Amino acid sequence: MRTISVDGQGLTPEAVAAAAAGGAKAALSREAEARVRESRNMVEELVAAGEIAYGVSTGFGKFSDVHISSHDTARLQINLIRSHACAVGNPLPADTVRAIMLLRANALAKGFSGIRPETLRLLIDCLNHDVLPVVPEQGSLGASGDLAPLSHVALVLMGEGEAFCRGERLPGAAALAKAGLRPIALQAKEGLALINGTQIMTAVGTLTYVKALRLARIADVIAALTLEGLRGIPDAFAEEVQLARPYPEQIGVARNLRALLRGSALTTRQGELRVQDAYSLRCLPQVHGATRQALDYARDKLSIEINAATDNPLLFLAEGKVVSGGNFHGQPIAFAMDLLKIGMSELANIAERRTERLVNPALSGGLPAFLSRDPGLGSGLMITQYVSASLVSENKVLAHPASVDSIPSSANQEDHVSMGTTSARHAAQVVANAAKVLAVELICAAEAAELRGADGLAPATRALYDRLRGAVKPVTEDRSLTGEIERVAAALLAGEWLGAVEAVAGPLY
Repeated sequence: MRTISVDGQGLTPEAVAAAAAGGAKAALSREAEARVRESRNMVEELVAAGEIAYGVSTGFGKFSDVHISSHDTARLQINLIRSHACAVGNPLPADTVRAIMLLRANALAKGFSGIRPETLRLLIDCLNHDVLPVVPEQGSLGASGDLAPLSHVALVLMGEGEAFCRGERLPGAAALAKAGLRPIALQAKEGLALINGTQIMTAVGTLTYVKALRLARIADVIAALTLEGLRGIPDAFAEEVQLARPYPEQIGVARNLRALLRGSALTTRQGELRVQDAYSLRCLPQVHGATRQALDYARDKLSIEINAATDNPLLFLAEGKVVSGGNFHGQPIAFAMDLLKIGMSELANIAERRTERLVNPALSGGLPAFLSRDPGLGSGLMITQYVSASLVSENKVLAHPASVDSIPSSANQEDHVSMGTTSARHAAQVVANAAKVLAVELICAAEAAELRGADGLAPATRALYDRLRGAVKPVTEDRSLTGEIERVAAALLAGEWLGAVEAVAGPLY
């Protein structure tokens, strides 16, 4: 199994996704452990000297002006975790919790946080032994970081709270014991170091981005199959058209479409059946390309955030300084997730419009109404378009930017917050909905290809058609398609079929 070095600087979204899926172990690098130990020494020196430092010898938030005796610094951290662990809602999925733990460990490994090496190692050991804290999904404002949900992670390290271990939900102490691990007693600053950060929104956002990119890439293939089913015109994807408006992402999508449609006997030329296609076909490079721009922006911000120190205060060893700052503020990720969900909402929006063209006899160019083999007696795929329309409408509500809202907290000490975790959670819902919309389009496009003559498909789209037919048989008679839509959506999110297409078409953008 792959080992990921936790060093505070080398993580990628793909590595996070691998660890989240349980396909990698984490190991603290020697250099990082040395930095963490030096940082911890600085905290102990501050406590011994009785110096004032936020969260070490003071209360939290509005209580930052309340001095805490050195005799009470450990109790202060325990109280912090217990009081802040009040998140609500359904538990976050196992893959998300693994990502959260890896990202928090990576931030602490930078050596700015003052945690003890043994506390950090316990966090990594829990990840590697699959002791996964029960983390409710709601309750973060996204500034002072993700305090409430991250506190549920820290509770388990203390032997409190709840955790899943080998599929069983247990009290925190029992879960640790089952894995052969011992709880720790928090010391000065450690509770704050564990919870003051953006790891909930960043974990949700990173896994959402990875899935969104898979969907964006397979969406080009599905759209190409739809274009064949509608006898569409690939001329609009010509390279010279894209170079006249040289967005790299638009150029990349058009290049994909040309490769995917190479060898098709079902496409037409300008003027053969019609002069030009509707926008949902003709503007594929422009719309899908713009979504890729949004995803590129999200990746850039996530790549910085997963290797950032996002707690407060930060300890700077070379300067001998403890600085109260604002790196916990989730605004960069809030904006990135809001942009991602808008981009993915539009990817689903245009896919639903293509589905409508496939099932609407007034728009499909001779296909039977709703792709029914017995129109009237059989409804065919009529209601699948209803389902897509419902999901697209839901996405339009979810795409409202959470980052434009802020509610002051802690008696107005924390008077502007990001709502970044809400942005990330909504983005995850948008992506899940988009997968189902694309699954519906793929099922309808395959049915159209069946009716047109699948032998005329391009080799690349035929590869996707064949994979789809392994999961969804032709709809020759009316049947419930719920399970098939869900299974296809899951396959698209996992990126299961893209490799078969690229084996024929070559690497896709």
